[in-house]
Amino acid sequence: MSKHRQLVIGMFGFGVVGEGLYRVLEQTPSLSAYIKKVCIKHPDKKRNAPSSLFTTDKDEILQDEEINVVVEVIDDANAAFDIVKTALLNKKDVVSSSKKMIAEHLQELLELQQKTGRSFLYESSACASIPAIRNLEEYYDNDLLHSIRAIVNGSTNFILTKMFDERLGFREALLLAQQQGFAESNPTLDVEGYDALNKWTIFLCHAYGIVTTPDQILFTGIQNIHKSDAAVAKSRGQQIRLVAQAKKLVEGGVAAFVLPQFVTADNPLSFVRNEYNGVVIESGFADQQFFYGKGAGSFPTASAVLSDLSALRYDYKYEYKKLYHHEPNQLNDDIYLRVYVSFSDIKFVPTDDFEWIEQWHAQEDRKYLSGVIALLKLKKNPWWKENGTSLILEPDSILESIEERRLKKKSLELAGLL
Repeated sequence: MSKHRQLVIGMFGFGVVGEGLYRVLEQTPSLSAYIKKVCIKHPDKKRNAPSSLFTTDKDEILQDEEINVVVEVIDDANAAFDIVKTALLNKKDVVSSSKKMIAEHLQELLELQQKTGRSFLYESSACASIPAIRNLEEYYDNDLLHSIRAIVNGSTNFILTKMFDERLGFREALLLAQQQGFAESNPTLDVEGYDALNKWTIFLCHAYGIVTTPDQILFTGIQNIHKSDAAVAKSRGQQIRLVAQAKKLVEGGVAAFVLPQFVTADNPLSFVRNEYNGVVIESGFADQQFFYGKGAGSFPTASAVLSDLSALRYDYKYEYKKLYHHEPNQLNDDIYLRVYVSFSDIKFVPTDDFEWIEQWHAQEDRKYLSGVIALLKLKKNPWWKENGTSLILEPDSILESIEERRLKKKSLELAGLL
């Protein structure tokens, strides 16, 4: 095979990303790649490309022996998996942007790559223009990667920025995000945290060799963030962000979750505003490194797809080094989290679940407390997602052990001081 092989592309989908890629390829003749055929669902829809380019028959792409790369940029996760599976089995390399499909079928997709020997690349599925997956895959050794913290959803970040900067309520900020094209008409996947969760499932595989499913990770979105929460953040000199996190624990394993968090002014994520994404990677020798860029949109996402296509010219494959060449890590939920909870009525908050409560504040319409609670208790009982209750992590949120605090409390009790 030649060093720079010709890429003959069959593409599924011609929406925002698909058309963006078509335009980018027209402007990048040096890539030695062209789109031979695009499979679409609605042939009558007007598109800015020759009608001869399009088909509604997926087999025109999947069974065409000249097509050696399939690019999948559709929003139906089940259909996307069928396309990717068939393409790999038909000895075609695949580039995909479907984070939901990848997150839900990760184990099967790993097995398909092993079985077929084909390349399956998906940089555009997480953080779009930021080359986060490739960096985690190539540059960070398993034992030296301490933690990753990231803002991976531009819609929620836009909403939170407007709530903080312009003191808008959640509904007003969401409407603005929809009007400006940063949130879908049905924004559930974004605002309730599902999109970020799917991306984080993918990140965990490349960062720590953890193969899991989205239902194993603690998460919520920003749907219950209240205007008063933004006011509390402002009074502290902090901001609220939806932060996906993974941290290697001293006791072994990795803690991982996707939750809103108060972010201090010196945290690099505090600079990530509006529809942008940001990733902070902390490792043994490099300390902190910060990646920043647009996380969505036609051309940022197309640029990530283009990067994968460029890599395919050299037969690049993810090696999944942390999974296959190291001892893979496991998720470890046995930690405690320092959290802020705001609510309308204390009856909605099981205060007995907390190890201790550090702060309590009552206003007329809204009350809040700060305290420490086991992650496993949050997994077991979803009270913190219900009745308009808002749970936000404190800045330094992870406690691996609370034994020292328990021993101190016990000694005070024995001394009769409590």
